[in-house]
Amino acid sequence: MATEKSSAALIAVISNLFHNFHKLLLTNVLFAIPFALFFALFWLINTVSGLNANYILFLTAIPLFPYYAGVVQVTAHIALGRENVSVLQDFVAAIKDNFLRFLVHGVVFYLSLTFSYYSLVAYASWAQKQGEFYILFAITILVAVIMMFAFFYIPSMTVTFDISMKNIYKNSLLMSFGEIKHNLAATFGLFILFVIASTILFCCTTQVAVIIATVILFLFLMPSVVSFIINSAVYKPMYNMIVENDKKIDTIDKKIENRRNGKMTDTNSDNSKGKYDEILNDIDIDEISDSDEYIYYNGKMVKKSVILKLKKDAEEKENNNGRTS
Repeated sequence: MATEKSSAALIAVISNLFHNFHKLLLTNVLFAIPFALFFALFWLINTVSGLNANYILFLTAIPLFPYYAGVVQVTAHIALGRENVSVLQDFVAAIKDNFLRFLVHGVVFYLSLTFSYYSLVAYASWAQKQGEFYILFAITILVAVIMMFAFFYIPSMTVTFDISMKNIYKNSLLMSFGEIKHNLAATFGLFILFVIASTILFCCTTQVAVIIATVILFLFLMPSVVSFIINSAVYKPMYNMIVENDKKIDTIDKKIENRRNGKMTDTNSDNSKGKYDEILNDIDIDEISDSDEYIYYNGKMVKKSVILKLKKDAEEKENNNGRTS
């Protein structure tokens, strides 16, 4: 049954990809223009300065990232199955609405990329002389993967929801751990795309052909298809979780805050109480363990002791209601 659902979902994604391929091409062309300009600028700076350093070329990501907002907006709408996607209008609107925030994301992405790249190169080199550096090499890979998973969500969450930067990064990091199935699905899709692109380049027999193929792939395919694959895997679960559970989260937060302030009753209506008591009862917690760990629930990290207290209150309330009825 699960295999059938996975197959149907994969077929739906592929069908959506080919059905909207012309929109992805246009999106990619719109993104390729600023990319070419910024990359040429930093390549020129790198060459003229004589530094010939990758961290200079990586700087392209910072001014380019606001334009990636347009790519994410368009591909998110396509991933949701919307038919009336206006590529140019959505692309420009996303850039205007999210320019400053995506500049910040660009800085974070640049720092993450630069740290990961130079750390991996250094540890790989040092590990050949001293094996202990393989441990740091592995840790760096793990950190890089976590940041990659987080950036599956950061751009999409920014263009979709009006929430603080702090919550964007907090929820994205939580989802990098809590949404492993969808993260792995996105990673697998990106791996398939990488294999296809590598095969095309491998079939090129001359250096000129490799350069031409690389330009064509990046100009017409890579950024928009990459974003489409990511959003096809993670966007709907993220969107549904935040939209459908927003009221639940707010109410649980209020109940937790009331308990912290010593208030043992809530001012919600009786219907609301019953609904949210049911939500709390649905949380599966290991009550035997002595540790008071944090539990991931609906994008929030809440201490187990607090949730257990709320569950106990809900159960007692339900029992009292049963006796009086």
